[in-house]
Amino acid sequence: MNNGNNNKKVLMAMSGGIDSTVAAMLLQEQGYELVGVTYRTFDNISRGCMEKEKGCCSVDSLFEAKRMAQDLGFEHHILDIRQDFKDTVITNFIDEYLHGRTPNPCVICNSTIKWGKLIQTADELGCQYIATGHYARIGHEEGQYFLRKGADISKDQTYFLWTLTQENLARTIFPLGELTKPEVRKIAFDHGYEKLSKKGESQEICFIPDNDYAGFIEREAENVPGPGNFVTADGTVIGRHEGITHYTIGQRKGLNLAMGHPVFVTGIRPETNEVVIGEGNDVFSDHLICKDVNWMAIDGLHGEEKEVLAKIRYSHKGSPCVIRELSDGTVECRFKEPQRAITPGQAVVFYENECVVGGGTIL
Repeated sequence: MNNGNNNKKVLMAMSGGIDSTVAAMLLQEQGYELVGVTYRTFDNISRGCMEKEKGCCSVDSLFEAKRMAQDLGFEHHILDIRQDFKDTVITNFIDEYLHGRTPNPCVICNSTIKWGKLIQTADELGCQYIATGHYARIGHEEGQYFLRKGADISKDQTYFLWTLTQENLARTIFPLGELTKPEVRKIAFDHGYEKLSKKGESQEICFIPDNDYAGFIEREAENVPGPGNFVTADGTVIGRHEGITHYTIGQRKGLNLAMGHPVFVTGIRPETNEVVIGEGNDVFSDHLICKDVNWMAIDGLHGEEKEVLAKIRYSHKGSPCVIRELSDGTVECRFKEPQRAITPGQAVVFYENECVVGGGTIL
């Protein structure tokens, strides 16, 4: 099928997985000329990694992506950006944990690596657009680009994309935005990729396929703080912890504290190497403040308050709140009902209906 897009050249980000492969198929059918690119970000050879849908950062996924591009008949480039990835995504990940926060590396990667490098590579290769296999849609009203949730709400990935700029959005195509995951699997199957259509899901951080964050940090970083004290909010010592990088706000499992009832991590104090322990109610809060806010569907609050739905983690369904800008440029978010485990370092993303209003990093 040709929709008159044969003069439009698209840089297709290929992972070797089903989503980017089907996205490429759809763009070809719409008449776009494709150039594939896969970034070598972090070498992680893992059998469990290679069997998962996203391919993680294994070397095998690079060649799988190249093979897919060759099968579909367009040129493909593998670009080594391991040093850039380490200097940005991994350095930020380690630094945040060492400072008692829980980072979201996918957000950093999207803004600095995926879109930052994709735009640069697209310009070098003469591509007008870039495309990825994300489940998201792009809206455009009154000169403003913004994200809309993907049609498959269970797979919607707008939470990870709130840092994208107007330039990013203007040049991006999300071919899977109107599709559900079962529909994507069927397209792969119908095109003869039966094995690809049955690949499992991967929820791990791509460069830590075994999910051992603390172990990764200990291998990659210097001067990682060791064991310290579990304390209550008033400083009373109640036990010993393995190191602050092992814990996150709201955590209950793996504390090894004989308290006679469930207790939770309510705070991390890197300056004293302490992990604060509290009761279930202590994990709930009705407000947060976020920094580095990026507005999308609007160009700011201009001194006004606004009611939105806020997501404080990817798996969070979102909760009604009121947001307002503070004098230092941060944004305060007050929820109508207390929320569990609001975690410094994670993203908070504001929605109005299915549109992303903006987002920021939780302080």
